[in-house]
Amino acid sequence: MENVHIAPVTGPEIESGYIRIEGDRIVELGAGPAPTGPDGARVDGSGCLATPGLVNTHHHLYQWASQGLAQDATLFEWLVALYPMWASMDAEVVRGAASAGLGYLALTGCTTSSDHHYVFPRGRGDLFAAEIEAAAELGIRFHPARGSMDRGRSQGGLPPDVVVERLDDILAATAEAVDTYHDPSFSSKLRVAVAPCSPFSVTDELMTESAALARAKGVRLHTHLAETLDEEQHCLARLGKRPVDHMEALGWLGPDVWVAHAVHLSDDDIARFARTGTGTAHCPSSNGRLGAGIARVSEMLRGGANVGLGVDGSASSELTPLSGEMRQALLFQRARYGPAALTARQALELATLGGARNLGRERELGSLEVGKLADLALWRVDGAFTAAVAEPVCALVFGPQPPLALLLVGGETIVADDELRTVPQDVVGQAGVAAHHRLVRLAREQGITARTEVHA
Repeated sequence: MENVHIAPVTGPEIESGYIRIEGDRIVELGAGPAPTGPDGARVDGSGCLATPGLVNTHHHLYQWASQGLAQDATLFEWLVALYPMWASMDAEVVRGAASAGLGYLALTGCTTSSDHHYVFPRGRGDLFAAEIEAAAELGIRFHPARGSMDRGRSQGGLPPDVVVERLDDILAATAEAVDTYHDPSFSSKLRVAVAPCSPFSVTDELMTESAALARAKGVRLHTHLAETLDEEQHCLARLGKRPVDHMEALGWLGPDVWVAHAVHLSDDDIARFARTGTGTAHCPSSNGRLGAGIARVSEMLRGGANVGLGVDGSASSELTPLSGEMRQALLFQRARYGPAALTARQALELATLGGARNLGRERELGSLEVGKLADLALWRVDGAFTAAVAEPVCALVFGPQPPLALLLVGGETIVADDELRTVPQDVVGQAGVAAHHRLVRLAREQGITARTEVHA
């Protein structure tokens, strides 16, 4: 790849340079024309910006099948409205939703995605395997987090009892998922995390046992935390503690933990995240859609805490592009703190190296450096309108997504000229539509009707 503007994230930008790839690694990059080297494919990057592939650190792929519902709800209202529908899903729904969701992410510059799947209705097939199959077919790196809920409404939790599991079953299934799928190798395309859902849907025993299991197996921990004031009030009423205090007491702060949202943090919470190395997946569009608030990202970064980005589940963040979350993060922080709160390059780092750190993969991913995996995005910034923007990183972050000329994962082409290359794009899109229709039908068979309004 040559004649390209390079934004490596960890070093100075190169206005016109080259990147040489051998196998799945970056072996050379620098300014000026590409030196004569081994024969191989050459890509002319004239008019393009090269960045690391974007890293999505929080998602619920199954929710692709339930978009557009409970449109004006708070988080708790939205969950109560959708839990019964999700209880009807099966592996076929998950497979189609994951295919569409991951394909859409790839088209928005994503080379690595996590997924937090925490609803496992009984007798509905292997839902965890279904999303792993979809990711393998598409070819992106995948970090599925085996989620869980064991505290239903009868125990004072938010979810209906029909969607929760028994503690022993959760631990056995989670251990099996790690043993079956987790690949810790440098070039891994599949790593598994352990992920009890949230303070209002799990028992303390599940949290402590899950942490012990993850640490015994050497995998990472993930959960929702401090997303809304409702959650904080629930924790205070039930536990007499704020959410972060509770997580710390359970051993859930540390360099092997990343949490989703973290909207409502105190100064002390931020300091503890920085001190313990606990990461955050910032999901600005979802937080805005549900009225949850604006996370203190600028203060977290200044305090030394790591922050990555996540699009969150499609049902609370309809058709949100990962590239667009850079812009949302920047605008939300500036709306709260002023125009110096977050720069375009900081937003790009959130979407790349910040995400890689959340997943424990900063040695392999998140920046364009010799020795790292050849996961990169090539954005066309010389279009009739885009070229009017003063510099390429500004064009990428401040505006709508530029055309995606090329997306590589380990040097392999996933997207070229805004088109999926590993799987037919129309097939992927239709799989998501079919998943939606199937979920609606399965729910209706159980007497559940999808509603766009919470109180309709």
